[in-house]
Amino acid sequence: MSVPFTAKNVNLSKGPDPQTSIQTERAAQKFNPQAMQYFLEGSRERAEVIKALTQQMERDPILFTDGSFYDMNKNQLREMTAVKINRIARYMEVDSPDVYAQRLSLIGVFDPSVCTRIAVNLGLFANCIKGNGTADQIKYWTLDKHTNYLRGIYGCFGMTELAHGSNVMGLETTATFDKENDEFIINTPHVGATKWWIGGAAHSATHCTVYARLKVDGEDYGVKTFVVPLRDSNHDLMPGVTVGDIGAKMGRDGIDNGWIQFSSVRIPRFFMLQKFCKVSRDGEVVLPPLEQLSYSALLGGRVMMVLESYRMLARVSTIALRYAIGRRQFKGDNVDPNDENALETQLLDYPLHQKRLFPYLAAAYVISAGALKVEKTIEDTLAFLDKAVANNDQKAIMQSIGAMKSLFVDSGSLKPTCTWLAAEGIDQCRQACGGHGYSAYNGFGRAYNDWVVQCTWEGDNNVLCMNTGKPFVKNVIGLEDNGKAVKGGSEFLNQLKDYTGSGASKVILENANDITDLKKFIKSLEVAIIRLSSETAKTVRKENFDFVGAELVNISKLNAHRYVLSTYVDRVDAHDDASLKPYLYDLGRVYAATVVLDKFSGIFLTFNVASTNAITDLAKIVIPKLCKQIRPNVVGLTDSFQMSDMMINAAIGRYDGDIYENYFDLVKTLNPPRNDKAPYSAALEGMLNRPSLEERERFEKSAETAEILSK
Repeated sequence: MSVPFTAKNVNLSKGPDPQTSIQTERAAQKFNPQAMQYFLEGSRERAEVIKALTQQMERDPILFTDGSFYDMNKNQLREMTAVKINRIARYMEVDSPDVYAQRLSLIGVFDPSVCTRIAVNLGLFANCIKGNGTADQIKYWTLDKHTNYLRGIYGCFGMTELAHGSNVMGLETTATFDKENDEFIINTPHVGATKWWIGGAAHSATHCTVYARLKVDGEDYGVKTFVVPLRDSNHDLMPGVTVGDIGAKMGRDGIDNGWIQFSSVRIPRFFMLQKFCKVSRDGEVVLPPLEQLSYSALLGGRVMMVLESYRMLARVSTIALRYAIGRRQFKGDNVDPNDENALETQLLDYPLHQKRLFPYLAAAYVISAGALKVEKTIEDTLAFLDKAVANNDQKAIMQSIGAMKSLFVDSGSLKPTCTWLAAEGIDQCRQACGGHGYSAYNGFGRAYNDWVVQCTWEGDNNVLCMNTGKPFVKNVIGLEDNGKAVKGGSEFLNQLKDYTGSGASKVILENANDITDLKKFIKSLEVAIIRLSSETAKTVRKENFDFVGAELVNISKLNAHRYVLSTYVDRVDAHDDASLKPYLYDLGRVYAATVVLDKFSGIFLTFNVASTNAITDLAKIVIPKLCKQIRPNVVGLTDSFQMSDMMINAAIGRYDGDIYENYFDLVKTLNPPRNDKAPYSAALEGMLNRPSLEERERFEKSAETAEILSK
């Protein structure tokens, strides 16, 4: 008689076989996951680059990551991060800028501390110089100093302060012009102005782009940007510079976030970045045509956060969905109760489980399209602006400023909405994996703690939403008061009269068919924004914008959903592989129905955008039907992300689907059973083996003692 066993763990009887479940479903897929990845990454060429980079890093002995990553403490993570950055610098020397950007976005999936620590230097520090510096300053600080290759100097980004984050215009670090010596004096006037949360400041950075108040002849010209050296070539602190480590954080412990105080630190006048704002030798100040231009460095960060939202949602939904296919629990309605040999029901065959997880799978696909578009838009807009400034073309500069305003709104809507959705997705996917989702070795815990800083980077997401929701209300007021037409990405607001006033009762979504008509659904989002903005404007006229914060946040969220969904539909329409379109359209419908309408049904009902019949159909017909259509394709749709096991880094989410063997094997490897005593076992043994209370009291309170002492 043969006894079944596996290569990893010997079994005496047949156990659960999750591997067969996932492999059976994989064999039944009707589309090519590789072709689907070409859509997700924007082109075949880019997808092939992604695959090659993943293979490179998986084979690199220094960059490779496995389950031991989850057992590391802060000091170990920081040491490992520094070693990895040193290794990555070698790749920088041979990668093209575009390839390196893709490398960094992939690293962000499996080792976000490494990604962030590099991105602070190459993204924020260098982009601040590129966005605010003259051509000569850009060349000097980024090329001549080899910053772009992680050589020579290493930069950090000194915007936020202990007492100010979101309100950048309220920053209190000062840069006072000393006309006699042609220098700026950088100073931290009080503890609240201490630069705070500065990635790389504690140990790594040699220079900092400092946001400080420009003061010339006693006049305050607002916040401008300056390059301030922090450490000399021996890596010792410069005179007047004090730095420290801000200590323990929720996550990303591989980053040496620090604080900085400047005590009358002198820098040459030409260390001020002067593309837009200029200070002459005589102290004459030329202000920029738009103050927000100095924040262009943040745009690249927003692109990365939207792209990382796609990749993170892809990663966690893959883990949860693979687990839900392999895991069986209870005997549901799809199992014959009279069949004693029937297997328990796969988690993913429960309708509730589908409704919990499919929205995040769909969101990964939809957000990928939005990330690609906003990335291209930012590249084109900044290139056009740089050319206009170089040619001193005032007309082109003003045109660029108009495009930048639109870009700030769209990117400022996307960043909060996408990072919030990813944070929600990580936790919901964790919960869908039950107790095993709570294990560090399955990735969700570290992923969540590392991720949620994205919701407060560049300030609290709610504040950013309020700032990006406000222009919609202002545009509506302009249309109502003087018919001022709206240009750019928000030009749909020009339909204001069609959908307010006498048109306020026009319903866009009447029933289930309307909900699944993606073009009509996008129109419903436009109308929802128009009507909510119009109603919000009424309050603003009576009070002010402080009274409508919640409404502004919702306007911003709705705009983000409009942006990504319309971009996604356009990309699917134009895609050259017709065989993929039915699956892609279904994912767009899932996104529209679950991520948008289900969550914003109150707004859609309040403003007559959707009928009560449509909302009833949503729960009873639309979502169940869409889930049923998606269910057979789940393995192919997750395989299409083309994430290797290293990038997934979750024992229950590996490609082979062998959930229990993989998980048990990893646990035993990292926690050898032979180590059956802990360093603190002595304390436990002392507790368990302690003498009785009477014995420890030397039997001094016993009846015998009482008899002796009572005589």
